[in-house]
Amino acid sequence: MVMQGGSKRVVSRWILGMRVDATSYDDVTQQVVRWARAGVSRYVCVANVHMTMEAYDEHEFRRIVNCADLVVPDGMPLVWVLRKLGLSGQQRVYGPELMVRVCEAAAQEGLPIGLYGGTHETVASLVTNLTTRFPALRVAYAYSPPFRPLNPEEDARVVDAINSSGTRILFVGLGCPKQERWMATHKGKVQAVMLGVGAAFDFHAGRVPQAPPWMQRVGLEWFFRLLVEPRRLWRRYLKHNPRFVILVMMQLLGLRRFEEV
Repeated sequence: MVMQGGSKRVVSRWILGMRVDATSYDDVTQQVVRWARAGVSRYVCVANVHMTMEAYDEHEFRRIVNCADLVVPDGMPLVWVLRKLGLSGQQRVYGPELMVRVCEAAAQEGLPIGLYGGTHETVASLVTNLTTRFPALRVAYAYSPPFRPLNPEEDARVVDAINSSGTRILFVGLGCPKQERWMATHKGKVQAVMLGVGAAFDFHAGRVPQAPPWMQRVGLEWFFRLLVEPRRLWRRYLKHNPRFVILVMMQLLGLRRFEEV
């Protein structure tokens, strides 16, 4: 795979039929900055077990992820599978940390960013926290959309507002799979690099705590998040996690092949 808008060749692997790219924080940040400078429309998926299983369950969503300009390994289970698939040096590209690094680079490069998603309170706190941490960062656009699909007129106004603001990097925090669908639908319309970062909005707004580093390293972030938000997350983890383990073992043992769309 060759990155669009850049010359660097990216090695990819397929996990249950979903593409995941071998990359790093530095590589992703540099590529996002290059695209942003060029003013092109791109989208980046930040992949974990949840996204992998959503892609496994739905052909169209798998196509959306596999058509992304970059799919980075956010979850440690995906990192471990990539290593088993021959990418021994692969490290995690954690969405919330990637957001910080991209914001730092945007501040240094003078590239305006935008925020789309979250509640009004979350977005307000996020803007305050990001600009406090990076005083040179320009947040050109920030919007908390309603918890319903926008009608065509509303959507057109959103696209016009994003483009008119001069935003070059747009962080999308709608949660998986909604944010990936939104980015795919708006590629070519929104003239910015879109990154689907999900829970990073709540983390960096200070509304939800992040798992301790040691839990992240050993792949137990899901358990920490379950303890913090049990009512919202228990069904997701019960549905996806056991199936992911079984299906990945079947793939690694060569017992089953998965369609790559």
